[in-house]
Amino acid sequence: MKRIGKMLAIVGIALLVVGVILAGVGTWFVRRPWPQVDGTVAVSGLSAPVEVIRDEWGVPHIYAENEHDLFFAQGYVHAQDRLWQMEFNRRIGSGTLSAVLGEATLDTDRFLRTLGLRRAAEKDWAIVDDDTRVVLEAYAEGVNAYIETHRDRLPLEFTILGVDPAPWTPVDTLAWGKVMSFDLGGNYEFELLRARIIAELGEEAAQQLLPPYAEGAPVIIPPEARSYAWLRGADFDGLDALSAILGDRGPFWGSNNWVVHGSRTATGMPMLANDTHLGLNMPSIWYENGLHGGRFDSVGFTCPGVPMVIIGHNSRIAWGVTNLAPDVQDFYIEKLDDPARPTRYEFQGWWQDLQVIQETIEVKDQSPVTLNVLVTRHGPIMNDVIGDLEDAEPMALRWTALEEGGTLFRAVVLINLATNWDEFRHALSFWDVPSQNFVYADVDGNVGYQSPGRIPIRAPGHQGLVPVPGWTGEYEWQGFIPFDELPSVFNPPTGFIATANNKVVPDDYPYHLAYEWAAPYRAQRITDLLAADDDVTLEDMQSIQAQTYSLPAEAMRPYLLAIEPEDDLQARALAQVEAWDLYSEADRPGAAIYQVWYWFLLRNTLADELGDDLMEDYRGEHYTHVPMMVDLMAQADSPWFDDVTTAQVETRDDIVRRSLADAVAWLSERYGDAPEQWEWGRLHTMTFVHQPLGQSGIGLLEWLFNSKPIPARGDNFTVDAASFDFNEPFAMNHGVSQRQIVDLSNLANSMTVHTTGQSGQLFHPHREDFISLWQNVEYHPMLFDREAVEANAEATLTLTP
Repeated sequence: MKRIGKMLAIVGIALLVVGVILAGVGTWFVRRPWPQVDGTVAVSGLSAPVEVIRDEWGVPHIYAENEHDLFFAQGYVHAQDRLWQMEFNRRIGSGTLSAVLGEATLDTDRFLRTLGLRRAAEKDWAIVDDDTRVVLEAYAEGVNAYIETHRDRLPLEFTILGVDPAPWTPVDTLAWGKVMSFDLGGNYEFELLRARIIAELGEEAAQQLLPPYAEGAPVIIPPEARSYAWLRGADFDGLDALSAILGDRGPFWGSNNWVVHGSRTATGMPMLANDTHLGLNMPSIWYENGLHGGRFDSVGFTCPGVPMVIIGHNSRIAWGVTNLAPDVQDFYIEKLDDPARPTRYEFQGWWQDLQVIQETIEVKDQSPVTLNVLVTRHGPIMNDVIGDLEDAEPMALRWTALEEGGTLFRAVVLINLATNWDEFRHALSFWDVPSQNFVYADVDGNVGYQSPGRIPIRAPGHQGLVPVPGWTGEYEWQGFIPFDELPSVFNPPTGFIATANNKVVPDDYPYHLAYEWAAPYRAQRITDLLAADDDVTLEDMQSIQAQTYSLPAEAMRPYLLAIEPEDDLQARALAQVEAWDLYSEADRPGAAIYQVWYWFLLRNTLADELGDDLMEDYRGEHYTHVPMMVDLMAQADSPWFDDVTTAQVETRDDIVRRSLADAVAWLSERYGDAPEQWEWGRLHTMTFVHQPLGQSGIGLLEWLFNSKPIPARGDNFTVDAASFDFNEPFAMNHGVSQRQIVDLSNLANSMTVHTTGQSGQLFHPHREDFISLWQNVEYHPMLFDREAVEANAEATLTLTP
């Protein structure tokens, strides 16, 4: 992404630099795009006046006389605060980044065009129901009303990059739903990684390094796959290009939610908590909104570019989500008639015509690039855009989000309107992708859980763990799990429900959801704390969201402390680990020493067998390798601990000792010889990075558009999740993106926060005002009643026809 800096318009940068240096002009230049939030604005397209009351936290509460005007105003308000984010996001969904950023993003666009997110969105739009269509069209009208009346004062990014925004369309909104579905999926990457390990090290090694969640479940490798020998030596640079835009997708499982029945709360009524874990950028992926008009009366978290409330509450119910992460993606190995110039593919002994879709990618400062996408009955063939797979068998990706469905946003409409459990479940019956864990509470005292989504039923022998032959017909999907047979709980006797991307069904559940689930550490910690408290308060809910206790460290630390130090510095480092309370707070040296030691432990254990490229990809899957290493440590003489590059046979303790020496040397070189000063927050920092200017390689732009680095608490497995990429440790890049706690005894007690602030406008007072709240696990009131909104009003804007 550093190459993007070379593609930026020189004139735009010069304007920005001059504007910043010249104080008076700079203030005008920066503030000119800020939106008007007070007074009256006449807007073409409305049928009646709309009031937009912004509270002191910058949250707009919209009051409209009808639903068209409500969602028109929501689109207008989103554009006021987040228009550049919306523009960048729709370019991701459409695969049109290179038109703005040049050759630097061409590989990313190739991947996205081949995958076909926008093609799928266009198919959805053709069949969307009338109620949803009205909402999406009204929203797009509001966005466009703002664009057309503000082309001379658009956000600075448009000036710097020379972008003239096209009108917003409902397909842009639907495409962003596809992007989020892709971001919350990832099974196809596990299929590739598992196949590569099988190719390099064999099935037994793959079983040990990537064990399915069901203990001892064998991996069934189709004989036609020839043990994936054709993947040996292949590189997967295309996935790296995608990560440069979407962020590290290794931790695609993320989020916590739980709901507590009134029988276990101090108020006697339910309480609901939710914090979603996503890639973190500037600005936040979330935008808080109150929507009041027609049938709608909701408040909570919205996504810029998307109408309605995605997570929140109305006057009757509250809801929150985590990623279920079922297996809804499969690679199919295809047989083509001519590998060099294919026109047909085989299925059950018959040759069928490939669908050829020509995509033209506009590239800034060079000629357009034409891409021919080959599509089989299973989906697009992905080889050319995944990486250098010239010698690999052609693989087509089947994924539920690419198939005819188109009912996600109908579900969102109905969720916002639901008033009870039955209506809520009816709404979720239309939620097709991405599958989520929904927790629910209502003002009548009920709590519940429901997982929705189109989850395939696979043929016997097809586990979804590795690529399978596409030509035999033996591995075709057999339909989808009926909604009424998906996991669901209502008022359970336990008195609470908690999910954290962990396995949600027992082994005797009649359908297969997934083999790969998040490690159970967060779920276990939340469950333990809730089970020990039968008088839960709002403060207890906050305390759980702030939890940084490390269960993996609890399991691994004894092996480290059993090692005799080789010198005084190691002894002092081990003393810090021993004194550590196992909370990954920013001021804990023990947390830093443990994390660096584990990082070296993983490399020293596996790199000699895996090699550099495979080690890098495996190390990125921390949800897999950490529980694997926890189990492996109990086997002191496991062959994995032997370094095959040396003559002697190493054991666990040898590798633990070597890793301690490496960690102490690494830390002392960077932070000095005083282990008590090796605080976790010095290594583990969070910088909210702007897309794309925060990755431009131009120091001034990065300084202007990114946040300052702040110490980060938590780690990849704490409830207060703060993940880092094990290939680029230890800066945080993924974690808690928002927090919500809803009190059903009195909705006015509810509280919320997200990462950065409501505005995406440079230097705006609401651009970074949430960061300190987020960092310290603090909140602001989740205002709902108009009286409370008006009492905390900062500005009132009236939009008139």
